Amino acid sequence: MGNELKAAMNVTDHRNRTIDPHSKGLGTLPSTEVPLDRAADLGWNLLDEDVSLPAAVLYADRIEHNLKWMQAFVTEYGVKFAPHGKTTMAPQLFRRQLEAGAWGMTLATAHQTRAAYFCGVRRVLMANQLVGRQNMAMIAELLADPTFEFFCLVDSVEGVEQLGAFFTAVGRPLQVLLELGVTGGRTGVRDDAQRDAVVNAIGRYAGTLRLAGIELYEGVLSDEQSIRSFLRRAVETTRTLADAARFERSPAILSGAGSAWYDVVAEEFAGAAAPDRIEVVLRPGCYLTHDVGIYKKAQIDVLARNPTARRMGEALLPALQVWAYVQSIPEPDRAIVGMGKRDCAFDSGLPVPARHYRPGTRLPREIEAAQGWEVTGLMDQHAYMRIVPGADLKVGDMIAFDISHPCLTFDKWRQVLIVDSAYRVTEVVETFF
Repeated sequence: MGNELKAAMNVTDHRNRTIDPHSKGLGTLPSTEVPLDRAADLGWNLLDEDVSLPAAVLYADRIEHNLKWMQAFVTEYGVKFAPHGKTTMAPQLFRRQLEAGAWGMTLATAHQTRAAYFCGVRRVLMANQLVGRQNMAMIAELLADPTFEFFCLVDSVEGVEQLGAFFTAVGRPLQVLLELGVTGGRTGVRDDAQRDAVVNAIGRYAGTLRLAGIELYEGVLSDEQSIRSFLRRAVETTRTLADAARFERSPAILSGAGSAWYDVVAEEFAGAAAPDRIEVVLRPGCYLTHDVGIYKKAQIDVLARNPTARRMGEALLPALQVWAYVQSIPEPDRAIVGMGKRDCAFDSGLPVPARHYRPGTRLPREIEAAQGWEVTGLMDQHAYMRIVPGADLKVGDMIAFDISHPCLTFDKWRQVLIVDSAYRVTEVVETFF
């Protein structure tokens, strides 16, 4: 392993990272450096205004619940789990997922893969094509470590040729997964002719490119019948290629599942799993923090159609909120809150007021829908919140907002707080976007 890579590892190794005094959503730090996992030593409490708002907050008990719930779900089906790390890009959370039993981590880019590797992840399924010389070079350098297992996707002869030429020149073998796609969808081969052309192209680089399995993303489809048909096509393709001895990994990988249809993927793929032949790997990522929008709806659908999920009791819980101050009440029916597009997702629904706290009182209270508090618009740093005239709300009050789509909330923050049930900050989580 080259000196440059070793130096980069020393810089980014999570065990050597400290709380960044310049990050938003933190409190005043002492002059000495504080390790990320020693945040509890600072004695910060969210309700005591020890941290600057707005702040992104994770609830430790809910994170733990979601970790256990999803791991138990995949265990029920006898399949493996490689959660998608692009949701949080937080190696401290990756570590929790791996310790809970994850087979590996899924990532989307060479940059994300490198960040995960530097922080201790040693098995990555990159659910994307690896294209471009520098991206290939990043992965080739990581593959100098014999303990690192990596997979990327291929769906074209051109892509195979580019990978084959590069990795032959650098003398590194590369494991690839054939991606299946659907007409009008995203990436992936559309038919058997494309499939066979790609598989044959891989075969021309025997010793360098190693076909390790089949991958798909069912989330490009929107109805269950179409998704099940797509998944059955993947099972049939995997078995056909396994029978023809085209895979160079044993067991071969069969992988799918975003955060909305993972139960259907588990049902359709579980029957194909065989210890020495086919290894099924699911990849949902948003389960860890969940939300109150698109993934809440998706989970309701999971519970409605999947008896295993229903039998497991309490389902996934929203574990991520953004806290902010009421800055102004310029009109009887309008409050302006210090949180905006720079702080939370807004692509899948506006934030939802969830908790109200007045500094100096005992505990936050839940905001009921009947109160009529609603975010009606966001600017860069401000939220417009409709209130009922005469509402018990003052400038300086704190509001906790539920969000929809955790992926586009995490990427607004360099560091995120984890709090316990008493709102004490127990850890600061660093992101690598």
